[in-house]
Amino acid sequence: MSFQNRATRVLVAAAVVLCITPSLYAQDQFEYRVLSTARTSTMQTEMQELASVGFRFGGVMGGETALGGAEVVLVMIRGGNYPGGYRYRLLATSKTSTLQKELQDAGDAGYEYRGQTQFKSAFGGKEVVVILERAREAGPRFEYRLLATSKTSTMQKELTDAGQRGFEFVGVTVGKTALGGDEVVSILRRRVQ
Repeated sequence: MSFQNRATRVLVAAAVVLCITPSLYAQDQFEYRVLSTARTSTMQTEMQELASVGFRFGGVMGGETALGGAEVVLVMIRGGNYPGGYRYRLLATSKTSTLQKELQDAGDAGYEYRGQTQFKSAFGGKEVVVILERAREAGPRFEYRLLATSKTSTMQKELTDAGQRGFEFVGVTVGKTALGGDEVVSILRRRVQ
């Protein structure tokens, strides 16, 4: 086969791929909903309402918005490879001991970690917010471990110890908490057999 024939075949193949590719992408359309609130109690209700019509959690961040002040901002997605049918639990607390207990209760009910952030709550304190998700039919159960310390060297040691016991790191926030001041808060999990 001559160089010219090979070059022609490559160009034709590239043209076919370019013609087909846009039509494949055109089939995937996404719909988004942005939720923002200074009261985390209303966020879970809004997430559940959107989940009931096929939306799924996309991402979360806490911070200052231009008009809302200190808020939790959350994005929900519908379409593409984001099947509906999920339930959500939002945990928000300034006490790490409370968060550990609530995480474990959710893990026992089949909820899986999806994201976390920290923000200044409407009541003036700092809260760690954790989003958990589960399919309508409860899937695997998880054991959660929450690590909180003011020293990154201590966090390194605690993460190493937890990792050797089979815990997988899933998320971290850094900020002030009610009891510990400035803390690094890490969440880990392992599947329960």
